Amino acid sequence: MEKKTVAVLFGGQSTEHEISCISAVTIIQNIDREQYDVLLIGITRDGRWLKTDSVEDIESGRWTGGKTRAVLSPDAGHKGVILLENGSAQVFPVDVVFPVLHGAKGEDGTIQGLLELAGIPYVGCGVLASAVTMDKLYTKILVSTLGIRQADYELVYKNELSGQNAMEAVAGRIESRFAYPVFVKPACSGSSRGVSKASDRKQLVEGLLQAAEHDRKILVEETIVGHEVECAVLGAGEAKAAGVGEILAGAEFYDYEAKYESQESRTVLDPVLPGDAAERVREAAVRIYRRLDGFGMARLDFFVTEEGDVVFNEANTIPGFTPISMYPMLWEHKGLSGFQLVNKLIRMAFQR
Repeated sequence: MEKKTVAVLFGGQSTEHEISCISAVTIIQNIDREQYDVLLIGITRDGRWLKTDSVEDIESGRWTGGKTRAVLSPDAGHKGVILLENGSAQVFPVDVVFPVLHGAKGEDGTIQGLLELAGIPYVGCGVLASAVTMDKLYTKILVSTLGIRQADYELVYKNELSGQNAMEAVAGRIESRFAYPVFVKPACSGSSRGVSKASDRKQLVEGLLQAAEHDRKILVEETIVGHEVECAVLGAGEAKAAGVGEILAGAEFYDYEAKYESQESRTVLDPVLPGDAAERVREAAVRIYRRLDGFGMARLDFFVTEEGDVVFNEANTIPGFTPISMYPMLWEHKGLSGFQLVNKLIRMAFQR
């Protein structure tokens, strides 16, 4: 059987660049080399696309010094990548793309739109699902049609924060709706970048300014006290949910440092939750995945209160594949190895 070529895109221009590189290493190491040749393309923080030679170069960071530029052609007649080196150009055919790009300009429908133009199959959700789930505001709007509980929120725009009087008006509006503490989140940011917890007005103002560095839309949410859990969903059409995993943050809440840097954070598979909450999380995850037009994979995050209420938090269409990431761990726990999972996702890409 003739091998097909998988192009793995990693890195990217978002604040999750480093996590993308770590996830990519895991995915690359699990691609079936008897079925696929692999083309590695890294995107630097400043947006340069570079052909990369090895996993070792990704792990060391040497890939950013590469000399071969790679251009993903939107011309559907090419169906591949144009490689540029020493003044010469070569079209390198690609059969399928595995985007491992967390956050903006990768997980938000932009790369997916380019691949649609190019006519190249790709792993994961399409343009609509990617764009909507990247924006927490519009995710909330769509999920609200399902009747699934979510944290109540107040929307703030960046341009509302200019000047002391304007900031005080915003703070007063929030305080009239919620008691402290509240969570402050950029609408479009992943891996909890720019997310903070505010216990008073001073922290609220600081959190709003911090979130505004990441996005022009900011959500201020009520605090939900309970178990922080995640559910992995897999499928095209008939989606299936794995079990539920609980996050035990090594900090006051599960921010970026707690996720990727704290030695105290850990995950629990099949946690003890009130009543039948775990099954209701799985059911809600599949319903939300379908409503958001999910395809391939997504990780759905929830809170479960001590009373057993299930509260949806957010969705991630390109979940992490790092050694501590919940998505592959949940499927591994269900008997689907990392190797099986990665190659199943690639096969699903061709179903498009």
